[in-house]
Amino acid sequence: MTARFKDLALDANDHQALADWWCQAIGYVRHESSAERPPGDPIPIVDPDGKGPLLWLNPVAEVKTLKNRMHLDVVGDRAELLALGATLVRAQDEDIRWDVLADPEGNEFCVFAPS
Repeated sequence: MTARFKDLALDANDHQALADWWCQAIGYVRHESSAERPPGDPIPIVDPDGKGPLLWLNPVAEVKTLKNRMHLDVVGDRAELLALGATLVRAQDEDIRWDVLADPEGNEFCVFAPS
């Protein structure tokens, strides 16, 4: 084996606010170590049930300008995510069985309806 999956990382201009947004959107919490980190350090958020991967919100200066080459897939309610501040990029249609949304900083993610 050359490598193994470790964590996911998401770049953000305001990584503190985006960490809070993703926590609210997917039910994650800030990792206990985030309280000890300087405000400019990346913020780790985790699934409180320990089932999902660790997600890092990394501070960057540049704004997002192009489509993501990698993205998150979530199971959730489109209307609730839109109410939290996500934007609709592409609605489910005859070609795709999911909605494509973007978080408040424009990072796309796919939303699958709960079964």
